[in-house]
Amino acid sequence: MLVWQRKIWLFALVATMLLTSCATASLTPSKGVGRVRQYDFYSAQLPDSFDGFRVAFATDFHYESRFTARRLPHLIHTLQLLDTDVLLLGGDYCGRAGGNMDSLFNALSRIQTPYGTYAVMGNHERGEVDRQVRLAMQRTGVRLLEHQTDTLWKGTEFILLAGVRNPFDLKQNGVSPTLSLQPEDFVLLLTHTPDYVEDVDVSNTDLALAGHTHGGQVSLFKRWTPARFSKYGNRFLTGLKKNSRGIPVIISNGIGTSRKDVRLFTPSEVVLIVLHKE
Repeated sequence: MLVWQRKIWLFALVATMLLTSCATASLTPSKGVGRVRQYDFYSAQLPDSFDGFRVAFATDFHYESRFTARRLPHLIHTLQLLDTDVLLLGGDYCGRAGGNMDSLFNALSRIQTPYGTYAVMGNHERGEVDRQVRLAMQRTGVRLLEHQTDTLWKGTEFILLAGVRNPFDLKQNGVSPTLSLQPEDFVLLLTHTPDYVEDVDVSNTDLALAGHTHGGQVSLFKRWTPARFSKYGNRFLTGLKKNSRGIPVIISNGIGTSRKDVRLFTPSEVVLIVLHKE
């Protein structure tokens, strides 16, 4: 066997082993969400009373896609077990084949947190789907933040939660809601796509949360993916990243799937952020 043939054979063997092992973890049906991914975030800006504050972040449900009604109860159970102070939703609630938004938000309303549930919209909330999602949010008490800021209080101390309206339309929404806030405040920014934190001046943001990329859905070593959900390639593919100004953004793989109902090396996930006083 020639040298180049041996190299091709070895590459094919390794690729097969990797794909086989991954298929066991990521392609076979599971009960619901693939994992809970926890981040411990430290900041000197955080008020003392918010040390240990727990934030749950779930995004890109695409209900129903690979994330079906059968998996919904497990997701709710997972979120309930996290025992968080607030639940944040990052958009893309409806799958491309449609899904019952009342069923989704009825289930999410069973997650009771001291500070409630806040949300932004994604790029799949358009037309009739947008109307259905808004009605479901209103009925279940989800607070939609569209270029708005809300204050979470503990006694006399507070943190701020800002949400972005349609981050793909920079002509209308290219001024971040965080610019009207104070640098000394602790600010969480919720946006559907991580591109927004690079495209726009998001000064005064301490931590941004985003989804949209799905982690690529198919990814090798968190570096390569055939999918292009971000115009910045794989720079904001998944995990904790920073924009050009050094502002951190956590990008979640999300819950459901888009385009193709498959995941490879990109488990669906719920994100848990625990805030700490630095």
